Amino acid sequence: MKNFKEISPDDLNESAVRLIGKEWMLITAGTIGKWNTMTASWGALGQLWRKPAAFMFIRPTRHTFEFANREPLFTLCFFEEKYRKALSFCGEHSGRDCDKAKETGLTPFEVAPGTVAFEEARLILVCRKLYFQDIKPEQFLDPEIEINYPKKDYHRMFVGEVQKVLRR
Repeated sequence: MKNFKEISPDDLNESAVRLIGKEWMLITAGTIGKWNTMTASWGALGQLWRKPAAFMFIRPTRHTFEFANREPLFTLCFFEEKYRKALSFCGEHSGRDCDKAKETGLTPFEVAPGTVAFEEARLILVCRKLYFQDIKPEQFLDPEIEINYPKKDYHRMFVGEVQKVLRR
């Protein structure tokens, strides 16, 4: 964990809207021996059940979905703009077909027992899964939401307790 400083989730003073929606993040699940990562620009950070919480959404068609379902931990990694090309690659390619670390030059490391993050990240959230729920289209209150699902591949929402925050 070179050059990272651990801070309390309470001391994270960044806009979640900017972090997730504009900067994007890598969602990673698995162990250092077998993991997968994907780019996401949908999610949330906040407080739930008296715990600092992160919300992530993964379509069942994504390779990371099986890792997120299986593993108790996941990480959310945020990067400087110079890594945008690597994040684009991780969003456009499947870990079933390529080695994302090799293709992007990102360096995976075991950030906590049983989970992976990237040395190049500027901010890492280590989360323990607390809950999941599948998105149900019959519960959409705004019909425009359906535009996001032309293939009817509705996301699964995962809620994790933010257990560790590391930043540069």
